[in-house]
Amino acid sequence: MDQINRLVDCIDQLTRSTQSRTLENLQLAKEIESRDRLIKQLDLGSKALRTRLSLQEGKTGRLREQLRVAEQRLKDAEALLQARESEAVTLSDRAQDLSAQLTAKQAELFKLSDWGNAIERAPLRYSIRKQLYKLSRWVYAWLPLPAQQKSQLARRLRSWLKPGKATPGESAATAGFLPLQPPVNLAVPSTLGQPVILMFGVIDWHFRIQRPQNLAKELARAGQTTFYISNNFIDDDAPGFEAKPLGGSNRLFQIRFKVLGAPAIYHAPPSAAAIRQLCEGLAMLLRSASVEAVDCIVQHAYWFPLARRVPNSTLVYDCMDHHAGFGNVAQELLDLEIALMRRADLLVATSDWIEQHGKRENRNVEVIRNACEFSFFSRRPDKVYRPPGDRKIIGYYGVIAEWFDLDLVKRVAQSFPQHLVLLIGSDIVQAKKHFKAYPNVVLEGEVPYGSLPYYLHAMDVCLLPFKVMPLTLATNPVKVYEYLSAGKPVVSVKLPELSQFGKLVWAVEEPTEFISAIRGVLGTLPEASATLEARQSFARGQTWQHRAASLREAIATLPQPKVSVVVLTYNNLEMTKACLDSLLSQSQYPNLEIIVVDNHSSDQTPAFLTAWAEGHPDRIVILNPDNKGFAAGNNLGLAAASGDYLVILNNDTVVTAGWVKGLIRHLRDHKEIGIIGPITNNIGNEAKVGTRYSRMEDMPAEAAQMTRARMGEWFEINTLAFFCVMFPRSTYEQIGGLCEEYGLGFFEDDDYCRRVQRLGMRAACAEDVFVHHHLSASFNALGARKKQALFEKNRAIYESKWGLWVPHTYRDV
Repeated sequence: MDQINRLVDCIDQLTRSTQSRTLENLQLAKEIESRDRLIKQLDLGSKALRTRLSLQEGKTGRLREQLRVAEQRLKDAEALLQARESEAVTLSDRAQDLSAQLTAKQAELFKLSDWGNAIERAPLRYSIRKQLYKLSRWVYAWLPLPAQQKSQLARRLRSWLKPGKATPGESAATAGFLPLQPPVNLAVPSTLGQPVILMFGVIDWHFRIQRPQNLAKELARAGQTTFYISNNFIDDDAPGFEAKPLGGSNRLFQIRFKVLGAPAIYHAPPSAAAIRQLCEGLAMLLRSASVEAVDCIVQHAYWFPLARRVPNSTLVYDCMDHHAGFGNVAQELLDLEIALMRRADLLVATSDWIEQHGKRENRNVEVIRNACEFSFFSRRPDKVYRPPGDRKIIGYYGVIAEWFDLDLVKRVAQSFPQHLVLLIGSDIVQAKKHFKAYPNVVLEGEVPYGSLPYYLHAMDVCLLPFKVMPLTLATNPVKVYEYLSAGKPVVSVKLPELSQFGKLVWAVEEPTEFISAIRGVLGTLPEASATLEARQSFARGQTWQHRAASLREAIATLPQPKVSVVVLTYNNLEMTKACLDSLLSQSQYPNLEIIVVDNHSSDQTPAFLTAWAEGHPDRIVILNPDNKGFAAGNNLGLAAASGDYLVILNNDTVVTAGWVKGLIRHLRDHKEIGIIGPITNNIGNEAKVGTRYSRMEDMPAEAAQMTRARMGEWFEINTLAFFCVMFPRSTYEQIGGLCEEYGLGFFEDDDYCRRVQRLGMRAACAEDVFVHHHLSASFNALGARKKQALFEKNRAIYESKWGLWVPHTYRDV
């Protein structure tokens, strides 16, 4: 029975457990159903979210596409705007060139008309004069005289034979020039601290557009006022100049100087009289245009004696050719070119050959090759040259001179009788006679620069048929860049500078290869567009704008010798401030070290100097615990100086614009000078000049006028006053510092000059550098009696070393 009861109990427990589990299962089933419904809802929500996200992504994609299209349109608009601006500038330049050419053609027509009328009125007289003219040319060629004398003789004969002579004003008017005489102001915009460009050209602006004009235009467009100095002088015995704005720009002018006899720059260096007249004319130009800092870009050695005198300037020689290779350049000019190469602050070479030649004379050589006016030459004109008959055109443009291989072109004409050989350019070797037997050779003569695309875009293959000679080995040919701008295939003789073009140009050595290359090009016409684009893509990166930027960078980064200026102070804080302010604002020299030595000032000078030098590594301050005197104080500064040139400058001075370059220029040009100083308003010797200013505000203008009138001038002086002197480190290394026996001061400058002269060097005073001097500001504080006693004591020391002291004198007025 008990067993049955236990079994019943077990059954009851199992029943209750089963019921409990059933209830749990039912609850779990309900939870599962609830979760399934939640999952379904989440799935539906996720699908809806994905749908919305997909819609948003679609909208975002469309917005991105719209944005990309808008950005592309903006880029296209900017490119179009730049192209339009470039076209506008080019059109403006072309209009200017065409205007000048039209004026010249009209003048030629008037001349022809006059000649025609004269011949009709007196045919016998014309015939006689023609024969006499031929005879005179024969006599002129026979005369055993130098080229310059023959040129002067010819001018005199022409002046005698002319019925009348136009006045300078009339001559200027017919040429479109505006005569300017100081004090008329040549209004030019501010250069914002950039130097003015003086480009001393090798040709007149309107003669033939070449590298000089293209660089000048781009420098002016970059914001630098540019004066292009023409080689075409005005025959006048009075100094002066005429200015003509170019291309509608207020930053670009052609300048023609007045020079008696209007000499040609190609035959001989300028005479002393011509240099004086040019200097006076240039001084007028600098004054009229309110010019301060200058970059002189010289493109012919004739200009060197003038350019080296320009105040506050950097001298750049833009060497475009191997001038000795022309064969007809006077040896005096070649010698002058070597001197220019050596003296130039920067020598620009247009080719690797010229670079190697230039590096023998100057360590600062930069290769800046020729280039092209891409926007002008790449654009195909609406109308191009069309030859009679359906013939291919084998073309060349450029001067046809002694470097042009006539025989090679004759072989081209023989090899391609069915094609036209078109030669554009001035013929100075009688090529027309050479090709007389070849009817497929056409010589068009020289054409205006603006007409070159008319012919270029008609050519099927372009040639560079030069002889291989020293002149062409040094040449970087401009026309190749222009040929490539139009996408034209180019066949050339093999020259060193052609290697930069790679496979874009066929450069061959033998005449047979030259003919074969032309035949290969003609056989592949028309060429693939990708081939044309490759040529144009290269030329697009070789423009005059690129070259001008390279030139500007080369000048801006030119290494400058370091100049250390030692300023000794003792009280007079306001004067010290004025002196230091002028050093910082007027020196216009990037590599300047200023060392201030204070001789135990009792005013606020030490505190001011400490604050002034803080954070400036090129400012050094030495504070002495006692007054060591003039010589010992300056010697501390000289010992601390690290410059290539050393300057002793009193704190009672105010320097003027470009004073550093002015003094350095004389030391570089005249190695015999061991020490140099400026002219001034207040000193006890020949360095003193008469001045009119009574206010410091008027000093800079008067100083500029005075020094420009004396540019390049200096004279030997027995003793320099040490209110301002400069000497190269070599002088300091040979002589050492100032003699400290003289204590507080007096006679240490006389003593130093004697030591310089004892070593065979000269003391000089620069007439083209002015420094204002208050005079003896520190010594005046001693009082008259102490000053006199100090003077007598130091005079005795000086005479014990050098003999009787000769008092300083003023210059004769």
